Amino acid sequence: MSLTLPTASNDTYRDLAPMIHRQRLVVEGYPTFVITDEHIKDYLSQLSVVTDMITLIEPVTHVSDLYGWAGWIHWETSGAHFYSWERPVSFFSVDIYTCKAFDPADVVTFTENYFRTTEIVAKGF
Repeated sequence: MSLTLPTASNDTYRDLAPMIHRQRLVVEGYPTFVITDEHIKDYLSQLSVVTDMITLIEPVTHVSDLYGWAGWIHWETSGAHFYSWERPVSFFSVDIYTCKAFDPADVVTFTENYFRTTEIVAKGF
């Protein structure tokens, strides 16, 4: 089997299931405080409200001595992952994947305000 990944000059990706709605959003930024386990759980719970998703399980988290905190929430229509680093820079990355439409602008605004970011970027696909 041969696999060619899409690049700027080679866009071979095609939607194999156009009848199924899938939406992804990655949001990354620099928070103005150290993110803790409780912040991650609270953020993911509130993100469920912002995106109007039904939570199936409460957020779970784990910390790695090498890489920092990670968290996940399971929604009826998929879920979201959260990653946070303290070093080499204070940074977070949120990866949302759903089978239900949501407003990316609402997510970015909520995330920016929640973490009082100095800089934030987002990419939907």
